[in-house]
Amino acid sequence: MRLAKIEKIAARVAVGALALVSLLSMTVSTRAQEAERPYPKMLPLSQYLMDRNAAIALARSAAPEGISKDASVLVLTPKGWETAVKGTNGFVCMAGPSWTASIDFYDVWSPKQRGAICLNPAAVRSILPIFRKLTEMTLAGVTSVKERIAGIQEAYAKKEIPPVEPGAMSYMMSKDAYLTHLGSHNLCHVMFFLPMKDPAELNADDPNAPISSTSIWFPDPDKPDSPLNKELPPLRTVPIEVPYWSDGTLAFH
Repeated sequence: MRLAKIEKIAARVAVGALALVSLLSMTVSTRAQEAERPYPKMLPLSQYLMDRNAAIALARSAAPEGISKDASVLVLTPKGWETAVKGTNGFVCMAGPSWTASIDFYDVWSPKQRGAICLNPAAVRSILPIFRKLTEMTLAGVTSVKERIAGIQEAYAKKEIPPVEPGAMSYMMSKDAYLTHLGSHNLCHVMFFLPMKDPAELNADDPNAPISSTSIWFPDPDKPDSPLNKELPPLRTVPIEVPYWSDGTLAFH
């Protein structure tokens, strides 16, 4: 009986992995077909901010309670990321719009975006500085792709952003997150951060591969000459869909 249950869960995970590849393929196709972004530029900052208590709750929901209850929690304010709760286990949970963590995502300026993420200690040290830098630039009015690329390059050169650490990963298992304008607007997954530029290193560009990967900067796969593909430091994310939300309920059937 126990073996049958394990096999059933394994099958669900396999289906979820294929669904993730399908979702990312749909995103590429949609971006190629649509001439204009729904939100081509940044809106007033107030449209991206959340009620403080709601932001804390959403951030904590990114990971299982065993992790999030002892994690630090950051909230986005007009001055940047602020520590709302000081944790004890080295994890950091946060929730915010796409521009806090990406450069050229299709919906980067959408006020609907609400990503919830809990970073493990290795990611706190090597990935969180990127999120902070992107937020700092945006709040300073630096919103063009070219300027944001230059800002990230400068931060790396000054060692304000360290190389990605081995084992850097995050939980993104919130039921209430809004990650994409497609489908259910959400995806229950964990994400690994790897110091590489080419998805071929993971065989992740093979449509039959069980995993997918993208740059944390969200370069356009349809534009191989994009500076996002060539000029930024090597850093890829590998999202792996998981079968349960952080509260233990099934994420897909």
